[in-house]
Amino acid sequence: MTRTIWAVAAAWALLGSGQVAAFQQPADTVAADAAPADAAPADKKLPDGTTAEERSNTARLNAAQASQAKAETTTYEQEVSAAKQQVAHDQQVFAEETAAYEAEKARVAAMSAEERMKWEADTAACKAGDTTRCATPVTPPR
Repeated sequence: MTRTIWAVAAAWALLGSGQVAAFQQPADTVAADAAPADAAPADKKLPDGTTAEERSNTARLNAAQASQAKAETTTYEQEVSAAKQQVAHDQQVFAEETAAYEAEKARVAAMSAEERMKWEADTAACKAGDTTRCATPVTPPR
């Protein structure tokens, strides 16, 4: 007997809860179904509680937002591509400038080494007695 009472109470609790009520047609929808045939279909509520006009507006807004998002994505992808191209160009310019700098540095180092070897040879010859290879004395200004 107690089990029966509990079962009936649970059934009434479920019937009164939102779970069962969600599967039932709302009262205002039932009244709209009973409306005359000449009533505007836009006023008729659909099972989810929206009207056809609301769904149309939602679809229109969703399409506009999707279009805007697509345009923004395209713009972003173009900016990313341009940035990548700029980085690649900058790296190429840097590599070229670095190569030119290194080449000039090597040229100056070779020239300096050559001049130093000549100076050392002239100094050694001068010390050995070859006065033609001695540096000319600097005369102080008067």
